[in-house]
Amino acid sequence: MNNCIVIIPTYNEIENIESIIRTTLSQHKHFHVLIVDDNSPDHTADKVRLLQTEFEGRLFLESRKQKSGLGTAYVHGFKWALTHDYEFVFEMDADFSHNPHDLEKLYNACHFGDADLAIGSRYVTGVNVVNWPLNRVLLSYFASVYVRMITGMEIHDATAGFVCYKREVLEKINLDKIRFVGYAFQIEMKYRTFCNNFKISEVPIIFTDRTKGQSKMSNSIIVEAVFGVIALRLKKLINRL
Repeated sequence: MNNCIVIIPTYNEIENIESIIRTTLSQHKHFHVLIVDDNSPDHTADKVRLLQTEFEGRLFLESRKQKSGLGTAYVHGFKWALTHDYEFVFEMDADFSHNPHDLEKLYNACHFGDADLAIGSRYVTGVNVVNWPLNRVLLSYFASVYVRMITGMEIHDATAGFVCYKREVLEKINLDKIRFVGYAFQIEMKYRTFCNNFKISEVPIIFTDRTKGQSKMSNSIIVEAVFGVIALRLKKLINRL
């Protein structure tokens, strides 16, 4: 049984999906891939089903009935991965903003290093972001500064969506209590990991903005992150996290 599963949520990623699957499954390290698709109108799931005939036993698909948010897609994927006995569970975007060649760096940090959660970090060695407008870089960078101030986590890239969890982290976190869906979801997962005294390490990566497809960023996601961090901290203070 392979012990590594890469979860990739999708919504209208038909332009990227075949390339990201082929690149991920061609890595030297033997990964499996789980696509969690939210009923993409562009038929992303149909392309995945076609590829499953080529990558039988390595490529899996969970199709949901509607678009329900990034956080719920990952929680769905986490539960699937735990049920199927994977030891290392990865989050990765479908648009190549996360380089599949960096997956092994995250794996090594958890398997050979002491990390329980390894973060592919854009900011741990400076600002390693390509093709983002300056306002987007500043928003992302200072969001992590804000998170550090509120939560006390010494993490440079709190909103990162390229990570590897050891199985025991996801088993310890009550996934049914996860409430946020956008950037705040990524912060919430890291904060719950931190509050359960797991070791978090940051691995430097270069983040490259998508060249195909549409970004899922919205003002509501930003607002959720700003106020969500405060809500998480308050819940921790009153032992309701």
